[in-house]
Amino acid sequence: MNIQINRETLLKPLTSVTSIVEKRHTLPILSNLLLEAKQNKIHLTATDLEMQISLSVDSASSNDFSTTISAKKLLDICRSLPDNSDINMATNDSRITVKAGKSRFNLQTLPAADYPVMTKTHSQGTVVTIPQRQLKELLKQVEFAMAQQDIRYYLNGLLVEVVENRLNIVGTDGHRLSFTSTELKETYEKQDVILPRKTVIELIKLLDESEEDVSVEIANNQVNFSFGNIKLISKVIDGKFPDYNRVIPTGHQNTFTTERLGVLLAMQRASILSNEKYRGIRMVLSNNNLKLISTNSDQEEAEEELEIAYGSDALDIGFNVTYLIDVLNNTNSEQVTFSFADANSSCLITLPNNPDYKYVVMPMRI
Repeated sequence: MNIQINRETLLKPLTSVTSIVEKRHTLPILSNLLLEAKQNKIHLTATDLEMQISLSVDSASSNDFSTTISAKKLLDICRSLPDNSDINMATNDSRITVKAGKSRFNLQTLPAADYPVMTKTHSQGTVVTIPQRQLKELLKQVEFAMAQQDIRYYLNGLLVEVVENRLNIVGTDGHRLSFTSTELKETYEKQDVILPRKTVIELIKLLDESEEDVSVEIANNQVNFSFGNIKLISKVIDGKFPDYNRVIPTGHQNTFTTERLGVLLAMQRASILSNEKYRGIRMVLSNNNLKLISTNSDQEEAEEELEIAYGSDALDIGFNVTYLIDVLNNTNSEQVTFSFADANSSCLITLPNNPDYKYVVMPMRI
C-alpha cells in the first residue's frame, strides 16, 4: 500500500497539523499524526486531546489504509527534501518507508486503531458563519489580553459570545480587558463559551486573509471550526467568565484623540527606562499637552512630550506601559481615543473608525 504526493502539496498541511503536537507527552501515540488514505485523498489528523486539527489533500494512492507516524520526523523529512520532490510512502507491517529521489527513510509506526480521535458532539449547537479574514482580525484584536497560566483558569482563553445578531469576543487577564464585536447575518439565541488559549493561537495561524466563510459550531462543551479543507475541534474551558459589561466604563469625560503611531513610538521610547519589573509609566495631561514619564530604580528618567487636542481636567495617572503598547501594536487604526474619569480610574481606549472595539486598562500607583 503506497501513496505518491508532491512535496509542496504535503508540506503546508503537514506544517498546519503538526503545530499542535506536543514534543513530550505521556502517551507516545500523541507525538504521531494519523495518516489515512481514502479515495485518492490523504487525511492528516493531529490531536493533543484538548484540540484536534484535520486536513485533507489530493494524492495518488493505490489502496485505502491508515497508520500513525511521528509528526515531527515526517515534517523534518519533508522540509529537508528538494523543492518539487515527488514523495512515495509505502507501509509494511509496523513501518513506513518514505522515498524521494535517492533519499530513503524507514520510520516506525503505531496502529491507527489506537489513535485517540476526537469526535464531534452530538448535541446540536449554534452554527455561525463569518469570513475567515474577519474572524482572524477579531481574534488578533483581543488575543494579546488573555492571561497566561493564570490560576484563574477561565482567564486563560477568550470568551466567544453570540447574542442575537452579534458575535462578541473578549479577553482579559484581570489587569486589562479587550472587547470586540461584529454583526452577524442571522439572529441567534444567546450562547457563550471560553475558547482555550492554544486553540485561539492555532486559529489565528490557520485562518486565511480571504473572504471565504468559516463555519463555527458552538456547543456546550465543544467548538467546531470548518474552513477550506481544515476541520478543527476544540474543547472549551469550564468556568464563569467575568462580567465584562461591568468592567467597560461609560461616561469618561476627559478624552483626547491622537495619531496611533506617534503615541506608540513615544511610549516605546519612554518604556526603555521604566522599571523592568513593574513597567510603570506616568501619563501627565494638561492643556493640549501629554507627557509620558518613566523612572527606574537607578534614578534614571525618560520623558516624552506630545501635542494633543485636550482641554479637560489636568491628570497625572500611572499605567503598565506594556499594556498600552500591546493595544497600539495590535490595531491598524490610524487614530486612537483615550478616555479617563480621574487619576484612580481605568483608561478606556477606543478607535474612531471602529465603534465595536473597546480596551480597558486598570491604573497603577507609581
